[in-house]
Amino acid sequence: MACPAPPALRGTMREQEPMARHTTWRVGGPAQRFYEPADRDDLAALLRSLPPDEPLFWLGLGSNLLVRDGGIRGTVIHTTGRLSALERLEGDRIRVEAGVPCPRVARFCAQERLTGAEFLAGIPGTMGGALQMNAGAFGGETWALVAGVETVDRQGVQRRRDPAEYRIGYRSVQGPPGEWFCAATLQLESGDPRAARQRVRDLLERRGATQPTGLPSAGSVFRNPPGDHAARLIEAAGLKGASIGGARVSTKHANFIINSGGASAADIEALIERVEAVVLEKHGVELQREVHIVGERLP
Repeated sequence: MACPAPPALRGTMREQEPMARHTTWRVGGPAQRFYEPADRDDLAALLRSLPPDEPLFWLGLGSNLLVRDGGIRGTVIHTTGRLSALERLEGDRIRVEAGVPCPRVARFCAQERLTGAEFLAGIPGTMGGALQMNAGAFGGETWALVAGVETVDRQGVQRRRDPAEYRIGYRSVQGPPGEWFCAATLQLESGDPRAARQRVRDLLERRGATQPTGLPSAGSVFRNPPGDHAARLIEAAGLKGASIGGARVSTKHANFIINSGGASAADIEALIERVEAVVLEKHGVELQREVHIVGERLP
């Protein structure tokens, strides 16, 4: 059900929006409220208009995310296609807003004769999510490129911040609390555009050859333990192809769980828990989740 946003806002507010429409696993109950801002100023106006205790959830492409079947209370802010500016700056820098898909950034940089961002082609999410978790692929990590970020807080206050204000780790970013990423400036290097485009193509082909890209999934479910790979541990535990309901451990890449048809969020979460338990029992390794699980369980 679509309904007009309050008069001061220019975006679109919908109530009881099915999150299965907006997640790469194609599961998830409804969002109580679902807002698509017109632009960054409109987003700031929305934040100022909300009660201070309103639960907020930020959504990009819906990868790396499991929304439970009971849905999400509060307001979901959907940035994809909204915070979508992508531009070349002076020197070898670009500015990219949070709603821009990472593969688009990789292609843009190659077209602009800039190198260093090719690995972003392998990240099936937006720059906002990549900044939030220091997403990486094929040996590259997001924050290795970051020269500065732009944020917004609950009061709609927008700020520019330096990377030195954040503590960056493997799939981990810690910074000033109560702020969300709106945009980033990335530092690249000048290079051969043909070589950059070829590397993007090669990485996409490699991704397609090693990952179940044609089926609903959320990317890697678990972080790689130090000195090892989650996929190796899961496969060695005999879990390739294991299933609960419509959820199944991929036979192509064991660190992916796919929706093979008709899966519920509860099926996927139960399979995640089963994988964790079996790997701990057989290998003594406690897998850490890379995928985020949010929302309410059904009664």
